Amino acid sequence: MHISRRTLLSMFPAATVAAAAQPSAHAAPQPRADTDTDTEGTPSDHAALIRNTVAVFAGTAESNARPDVAPKTASIESTARARLTAMDGAGRNELFAGVPLGTSDPNLNRSFQYLYEIALATRTPGPAPSDLRDNPAVQRRVIDGLRHLHDTYYGDQSKGYYGNWFTWEIGISAHVSRILVLLKDELTAYRPDLAAAYAASMDAYLRNGTDGDVDLDSRFHTGANLADITTNRILQGAALGDDARIRKAVADQLTVFATIDPYELRHGVTDGFYADGSFVQHASVAYTGSYGKGLLSRVVQTVKILDGTGYVPAGDLVGVVRRWVVDGFAPLIFEGWMMEIVKGRGVSRTTTGYTDAAAVVEAVVDLSAYATGADAEALKGYVTYVRQSSKAALDPTGFVSPASIARYTDILASGAPAKDLTPAHCHIAFNAMDRTVHRRPGYAFALARSSARISKYEYMSGENLMPWFQGDGAHHLYLSGQDQTQSYGVDHYTAVPPHRLSGVTAPVEMRRTVPELYGTLWYDNPARGFTPSSEPQNTYVYFPRGTNTYSGGTRLGAYGAAGHVLADDVAYAAKQNGTLPDDFVVHRGARATKSWFMLDDEIVVLAAGVGDPAGRAVVTTVDSRIAAPADTVTLTGQLRDGTPWSGTGTAPLAWLRYANADEDAAVGYVFLAGPGPTVALETVTRSRRVVRLSNPDSPVSKQVFTVAVEQPPAAPLTSMAHLLVPNASERQLASYAHGPVSVLANTVRVQAVRHARLGLVAVNVFAPGRHRAERLSTDGPASVILRRAPDGTTSIAVSDPTMARRSVSVTVHGRPMRTLSSDAGVRTHRVPGGTRIDVTTHHAHGRSFGTTLR
Repeated sequence: MHISRRTLLSMFPAATVAAAAQPSAHAAPQPRADTDTDTEGTPSDHAALIRNTVAVFAGTAESNARPDVAPKTASIESTARARLTAMDGAGRNELFAGVPLGTSDPNLNRSFQYLYEIALATRTPGPAPSDLRDNPAVQRRVIDGLRHLHDTYYGDQSKGYYGNWFTWEIGISAHVSRILVLLKDELTAYRPDLAAAYAASMDAYLRNGTDGDVDLDSRFHTGANLADITTNRILQGAALGDDARIRKAVADQLTVFATIDPYELRHGVTDGFYADGSFVQHASVAYTGSYGKGLLSRVVQTVKILDGTGYVPAGDLVGVVRRWVVDGFAPLIFEGWMMEIVKGRGVSRTTTGYTDAAAVVEAVVDLSAYATGADAEALKGYVTYVRQSSKAALDPTGFVSPASIARYTDILASGAPAKDLTPAHCHIAFNAMDRTVHRRPGYAFALARSSARISKYEYMSGENLMPWFQGDGAHHLYLSGQDQTQSYGVDHYTAVPPHRLSGVTAPVEMRRTVPELYGTLWYDNPARGFTPSSEPQNTYVYFPRGTNTYSGGTRLGAYGAAGHVLADDVAYAAKQNGTLPDDFVVHRGARATKSWFMLDDEIVVLAAGVGDPAGRAVVTTVDSRIAAPADTVTLTGQLRDGTPWSGTGTAPLAWLRYANADEDAAVGYVFLAGPGPTVALETVTRSRRVVRLSNPDSPVSKQVFTVAVEQPPAAPLTSMAHLLVPNASERQLASYAHGPVSVLANTVRVQAVRHARLGLVAVNVFAPGRHRAERLSTDGPASVILRRAPDGTTSIAVSDPTMARRSVSVTVHGRPMRTLSSDAGVRTHRVPGGTRIDVTTHHAHGRSFGTTLR
């Protein structure tokens, strides 16, 4: 279910809409939606908010009495005791030992976090007695700590707001707001003025807002960040009994439910979920696996917090969130692992894809309690499926809510049939965020592209230090049944050099990280507009876009095509135009025009115009994989003349098979055209800190396998074509010498393939003019797939990867055909020599259009 802004507004209660128009949360309260006489939320509403919030974070007596929840409650208590011990040992300028205050905003935020963790333990029910539970002395220690931090380090606006804006507008407020709710009664009795003082300070620190409140026109108050801020303000309103604050926060948060329409932006916001399931944050970063899961968690928490109150809006918001899960999250979670292509700088963290997926599972667990009928059963089945398919047992102790653990256990015990929300055979084109996922039983292929709309990568705050090529056609090939921590995650990025990521064409050169270049975590030049959170910093340092407009593809059923034109980023282009300072370092990219045709047993990869206009050496990595140092890795293949081959080196290979016997993993590579590849296998040892400054300085040793085409300096442009064949046997790889895949065209103007057994022809056209490939003739840039079914019908899908064309025309040569079915915007008619298909692609944002003919 996709929800438009207009539909969303129609779902608001009248009071919520009115509150949204108010300039400040402190304006006059509005009438409730269910009455014409009440002027504010009832005391029972406020009490329900408090009760619900405590239940979300601390659990209930019923949930916490269960054995399956005991590890979580024990963890809450042991954490609180450790914090109290650190409080006892605090030195000068510390509230907690080892967390010095005064110049470090992370340490200030951490101090508030520790206070929250103590407060949480005092409100967490449990079957066994605890001297922390409901202990007023401990609660007053927390309150005294709050007072101390406010008086000394936080309350003075002239001394605060150093470091990261997020700390001041979101991070600290999240901890404080929860404490205000958890300790509301004790605060009222002991320090009745403290909640209001903190609310005033938190309002004042919303410096990217307006009048101490959210500003929907601010680039900082969007997507997941907006959900965080508004959730904090709902809790503040509950603690203060401030109905206007609650209603305004609810109204603001509801805007994140609207599907982003790139052609009718509201408040200029591009952050959020798109019709194709894409999620974008920071205006241009593909971010489902980090900020997206944060947004999902927050809105589901809000649903639980508002449950049973008069603040709940009308309409099927639960249905909207369910579609996020089905369309946006489930395709990106493969056997319990969140894919790297949507994690931004989070790929450099030591938390695994299994941990990332657990946060989504918790949200789905809670969402299932609000869904009904088949929707609820599907969500429960998905929870069971993730648990059964994951190679790492999901640890529910990591859930935020003890109550969610109880519900999770009930779902697993319910006998709900395990079923993925994503079909085993499927192709998902997330063109709104330049990502593609192709899934089959046995593997998942995930592709990351970039463009003038979507960033090449994300670097920030010393995270993801070497990101330069992560959006340049880099792919991840996940094999079924594998522990993905042994193949991907932070160790993959640590061990594999950045210019040799799978699928990437890159110049061979040394690049320095941002801290190495400038001595700070950012480029510091206030006179030219470069401060830590400035727009120039975002545009040119943190997440630069590409300069290419062609990036996208089409989907026909479970098959897909994608194309990408490799180009420089906006920083390089701006430096050539004299826009950037002389000491700002930019990097020039290599050149290539690429296509990926994703079928059943193979992914066909074509590349043309591969090289470097600056004359540098260039490497195009067909694939790279890691393995443990002791794993038995074998490399076998065959030369084009039929001679058997094994090991490493450069050779005119017809095919190559990588096999890891210890992991029971294999991938095959069939070389259809191009220079002979170079095969390498070496053991490397590096610290995880090379990709993230705050990672432990622990060494990672891995065998690194790469197969790549290497071009020496000043080499002429070249082209190449190869297949990726997951789980391939040697016999299967040898059979490709006789088909069924053939390359129809491979130039910078058009790339096309045919798969005889599937009856499929796929074409990417990159240049103006009419281009023919087998039966298909395409007018101008487009992505097209044709498949003839055994019943004699012909299905065709068309998209515009430039997202700029008003229409695309395709002619199918041969006997004229009649239309059986077509998507809206597709018109077919007979022409001499065939059937012409005209597709209106205006404002389709890369969407595929289909028609079936006979």
